[in-house]
Amino acid sequence: MKSFYIFFLFVGFSSFVLEKSFAEKLSEAAISLTKDKVVYDPKYVSIPYPNVDVPKDRGVCTDVVIRAYRKLGIDLQKEVHLDMKKNFSLYPKTWGLKRPDTNIDHRRVPNLQVYFTRKGKSLGVSKKASDYKTGDLVTWMIGGKLPHIGIATNRKSVDGKRNLIVHNVGSGQVLEDCLFRYEITGHYRFEKP
Repeated sequence: MKSFYIFFLFVGFSSFVLEKSFAEKLSEAAISLTKDKVVYDPKYVSIPYPNVDVPKDRGVCTDVVIRAYRKLGIDLQKEVHLDMKKNFSLYPKTWGLKRPDTNIDHRRVPNLQVYFTRKGKSLGVSKKASDYKTGDLVTWMIGGKLPHIGIATNRKSVDGKRNLIVHNVGSGQVLEDCLFRYEITGHYRFEKP
């Protein structure tokens, strides 16, 4: 009888240990997106609300983040919109909008930065690769004018020092060693709304 209990204790413990963390699941979701052929397309697109995406073969960097979270049951279109409705004054006014727009708000990096700061964790920006963990969101400014975002994965650079990033900066949804390629402007961790 004792061996029976030990067996079930082992099975229960194994199931607990084998359960992937949210960060691991987000990493896997992001990596799976690299299998889809996507043309970089920043056009404004009218889309239904909630839980609807731009066409699967189109997108920008934010769409990588949106699609990865959607695979885990989190609809950033809805979540960002709801927060913007209640707290519109806290979000950037860069685009001259007078109210939230469910078609585009979640597809803008500055809006995601505000949302992830409010609903997740804003982590320090550093030049130390080990500070950036699996599942972290990183934002950059490319060429001093283009906001960009990507997801740190559990895959490592050739030298083993940096987490590879899934992002889309013009070549589709790709997995690259680009953590320090651009000026980092933000570092976030977001698991659940």
